[in-house]
Amino acid sequence: MSSPAAPAPTARRARAAVSAVFFVNAVLYANLVPRLPEVKDRLDLSNAELGTAIAAMPAGALVAGLLAPVLIQRLGSGRVAAFGLVLSAVTVACLPLAPAWGALAALMLVAGALDAVIDVAQNAHGFRVQRAYGRSIVNAFHGLWSVGAVVGGVLGSVAAGLSVPLPAHLAASGVLFSVVAVVAYRFMLRGPEDAEREPADDVAHDAASTSALRRLGGRAVLMLAALGVLGAGGAFVEDAGSSWGALYLRGEVGTDAATAGLAFVSLSVAMTIGRLTGDRAVDRFGQRRVARVGGAAIAAGMGLALAVPSVGTTVVGFALAGLGVATLIPAVMHTADELPGLPPGVGLTVVSWLLRVGFLISPMVVGVVADATSLRVALLAVVIAGLGVLVLGRVLVGASPARDQESGENGTTPPSGPAVAPVAP
Repeated sequence: MSSPAAPAPTARRARAAVSAVFFVNAVLYANLVPRLPEVKDRLDLSNAELGTAIAAMPAGALVAGLLAPVLIQRLGSGRVAAFGLVLSAVTVACLPLAPAWGALAALMLVAGALDAVIDVAQNAHGFRVQRAYGRSIVNAFHGLWSVGAVVGGVLGSVAAGLSVPLPAHLAASGVLFSVVAVVAYRFMLRGPEDAEREPADDVAHDAASTSALRRLGGRAVLMLAALGVLGAGGAFVEDAGSSWGALYLRGEVGTDAATAGLAFVSLSVAMTIGRLTGDRAVDRFGQRRVARVGGAAIAAGMGLALAVPSVGTTVVGFALAGLGVATLIPAVMHTADELPGLPPGVGLTVVSWLLRVGFLISPMVVGVVADATSLRVALLAVVIAGLGVLVLGRVLVGASPARDQESGENGTTPPSGPAVAPVAP
C-alpha cells in the first residue's frame, strides 16, 4: 500500500484545532470534579441530593443530544463545537454560584445538554479532518480527550490544595479555555460538512438531505441498532473500571483501599495508550479487524480477572479490557458517520445518543445483578460485551481511510465499507 499524500496545511491546522477542542471539552468538567465536595458542603446537600443533581447531566444529554444534526447543518460542526465549549465554560463557572439544589440541577442539565451537542460536533469535524488527511487520526483525538480528563482532575486537585476560591478557580479556567476554543475555531475547516467526501458520497448525502430520519431504510435502521449495541458494549467495559473495579478488588479479591484503585488506573492508562497509538493499527490492519481483536482482548482480559481473582490478574485483565475498547467507540462513530443515505451528522448523533443510554444503564444493570448474585457474576457482562464486539464488529467500516483513498485513486471500489447487508437476519 502506497503512503497517502501529505495533508494540506489547512488540514494540519484543522487537526490541531480539533485536538484542542477535544482536550478542552474534557478539561472543563474534570476541572470541577475534585471540588464537588465543596459544592455539596456550601449548599448543605445530602449525598442523595448531590447525586440527583449530577444525574441531571446525562438526562440533559439524552434530551438535547438528538438536536445536534439540526445545529450542525445550520451552523457547521466547527462553530457548534467551539462556541458550544464557550457556553459550557460559562455554565460550569456558574455552578458554584447556584443558590439552591434546584438551580444546581438545572445547571447540570444544561451542562449535559451542551456536552452531548459538543460531542457530536467535535467528532463530526474530526471526521472531516480525517477525510482530508486520507488516513486514520480520530483515535488520537479521543486519546487527547482522555489526557484532558486527567489534566482537568489534576488542575482541580491543585486548586483545592491551594485553597483557591471555587468561583475564582472556575471563572479563570473558563476564560482561559474559552479563549483556546475560539482560537481553535479560526483554524477549523470551512465549507459544507460534506466538502471532503468523494463526489459519489456527496450525491448520496445531498439526495438524502431533505428526507432526514423519516425516510431511513430498514438496513440503515438495522445498522444504527447494531452500532448502538456496539457502543453500549464499550460503555459496559469503560464503566467496569470506573464504577466497579475498586469494589471488585476490595470485595472479591480482598485488597486494601490503596490497592483497590489499580483496576481503574490500569484500564484508563491502557485505553489512553491504545487511543494515542490506535490510528497506526487501524491504518495497517483496518478498523474492523482492530475492533474485533479488541473484543477478543476484552473477553479474555475480564475472563482472566474473574476466573483467577488476584491483584496481578485483575490489573492485567482490566488493562487488556482498556486496550481492547480503546478504538471501539471511535470506530462506531466513524461507521455511523459514513452510513450512506443519511444527512450530515444524523448517524453520528443517533449512535452517540445510544452510547449515552449505555453509560446510563450499565451501572444499574451491573448493580442489580451484583445484588442478586455477586459482583464477580455481574461483571460477566463485560465478557459478554467483548464477545459481542467480536461478533458484531463485522458491521464496522473495514478498510482504513488510507486504503479507501488508495482504492479511489486506482479507480477500484474499496473492498469494505459499512457492512449493511450482514446485519440483516
